[in-house]
Amino acid sequence: MIEFINVSKSYRFGSGKKVVLDNISFRFDKGVNIGILGINGAGKSTLLKLIAGSEASDKGKILRSGAFSWPLGFAAGFQGSLTGEENLRFICRIYAANIRHTTKSVADFSELGKALFEPVSTYSTGMRARLAFALSMAIDFDVYLVDEIMGVGDRIFQKKSRAAFVERSKKSSIIMVSHDMGTIREYSDVVLLLSDGHVHIYDDVEKAIATYEK
Repeated sequence: MIEFINVSKSYRFGSGKKVVLDNISFRFDKGVNIGILGINGAGKSTLLKLIAGSEASDKGKILRSGAFSWPLGFAAGFQGSLTGEENLRFICRIYAANIRHTTKSVADFSELGKALFEPVSTYSTGMRARLAFALSMAIDFDVYLVDEIMGVGDRIFQKKSRAAFVERSKKSSIIMVSHDMGTIREYSDVVLLLSDGHVHIYDDVEKAIATYEK
């Protein structure tokens, strides 16, 4: 379950501020897959971070139940001075995951090889994304938050990632940001369309896409 009650979020912008989300409210129960649409700068990634709890709102309440992933595709949360394996251990402790099992799973899936034991500060953006995705697949979450993750790595890795994600989606809910309408159609039961700080909720996915594309 995820519920926003009169939530607002803004950022400092020059001498003023930019309101990204303006007093928005919604509630979705367990098992509902949510697509998020909006133009660049509309607040899609910010909304995911608020849902994940990695950012705080300026006002309002955010209620959630169940285990939520960090936003897949957002790999900035790693500590650069630690190795990939050390970051993995830290995250396992937070989510009470088995370290040995998770390490093996991440090593096999990420294909990082010896780099897994090197500082994350030496990683490319793609390597960070591989680590974040592999780690998220190794831990069971009730809800997966997805921010344009399907483009990680080369074509072979993308195919493997998609297959793993489809398997996870059979038993977990998804809240997804994507600019690919085919992906939105495939995974969404409802769509949140962000515009000018407000959210419009569509039970009809095709109507949401048509409105967005206008």
